[in-house]
Amino acid sequence: MWDRQVPELSKHWRVFRFDMPGHGGAPAHPVDSVGDLAARLLATLDELGVQRFGYAGCALGGAVGAELALRYPHRVASLALIATSPRFGTADEFRQRGVIVRTNGLDPIARSSPERWFTPGFAAAQPAITDWAVQMVRTTDPGCYIAACEALAGFDIRPELASIGVPTLVLVGSEDQVTGQGEARTLVAGIPDARLAVVPGASHLAPVEQPAAVTDLLVRHFSSAWQAAPDVTATGQHAITAPPVKPVLAPPQQVAPVAEIAGVEQPEATDGRPDAYAAGMKVRREVLGDAHVDRALAAADEFSTDFQELVTRYAWGEVWNRQGLDRRTRSCVTLTALVAGGHLEELAFHTRAALRNGLTPAEIKEVLLQAAVYCGVPAANSAFRVAQRVIREETTPQE
Repeated sequence: MWDRQVPELSKHWRVFRFDMPGHGGAPAHPVDSVGDLAARLLATLDELGVQRFGYAGCALGGAVGAELALRYPHRVASLALIATSPRFGTADEFRQRGVIVRTNGLDPIARSSPERWFTPGFAAAQPAITDWAVQMVRTTDPGCYIAACEALAGFDIRPELASIGVPTLVLVGSEDQVTGQGEARTLVAGIPDARLAVVPGASHLAPVEQPAAVTDLLVRHFSSAWQAAPDVTATGQHAITAPPVKPVLAPPQQVAPVAEIAGVEQPEATDGRPDAYAAGMKVRREVLGDAHVDRALAAADEFSTDFQELVTRYAWGEVWNRQGLDRRTRSCVTLTALVAGGHLEELAFHTRAALRNGLTPAEIKEVLLQAAVYCGVPAANSAFRVAQRVIREETTPQE
């Protein structure tokens, strides 16, 4: 993606490039949060002796850059966020994409990538680049792609934008329909030292579609925004000014993955114990989806509010949040219990939850077959009809 920026940037700075886990041939160690991606990148930079740096990233790469500036401000000298948003759509959208990939593989996502990433004229005029985009997605490790979707689902820095304290260029293609000018202006409005650049005739992958314009903007930004490093004898920090080197396309394989699966930090109640309601609401939204939970809460009134709190606190905050079983196993148990009880309405949204928790349609079928033996064929017959409808809805790629 950065091939046509590197020659000019290398005249001024040492350039380091990296691939996301499982992308571009990088080792397939899934990372399911932007914070852990940032930590893994820093571990790699530490191995290379890089302390202070300017950072440019596109889309998820931009999210990693924003996370670096927020969590490790002493390491980032200046920042360029391209096709980036403080929140990428909704968590439901990205978890739904994970369900589709788990069921259908990456081909449907790959085939639709050019229309999301490029303007129609560019895609038609540059078939080789269009094919590159499709093949790049097709050759990504599916588990790492799903983990990246999960990372974007959990990314929301809107309340923290004012804490980004480095000079920031926010760059967006004028035709970007994925993370457009609205998202870019939100970043500029929230980051104290930020300026906006809109690149005409570019969609989501502006560095590919308008390379000269993006290169010029990056060189000007990093040349003018670079903050002088403190005395190296006092801090050990330094700007990257070494001679150009061949770009590194992936983190060194000898660097151990950093925090492959993040632990959940539980909010604490006033008595020092974790707040089961807050933890339960987090798990409930992750499993059932924001849209479902929002509907349930909106429908609550004075009569049913206490019941909603009970479900959130005890079912989701206490039981679903226990460490003894993973979420896939809990979904299997839940589906079986709902079949036995004949609770078809709840079976529908827990089938959706099972897909989000990582069960495939084939595995859900096996659960229902097992339930047919122990809960009865009539109950399983009804369950199969409900599950079949939900699976078809959830796993059919959108045209």
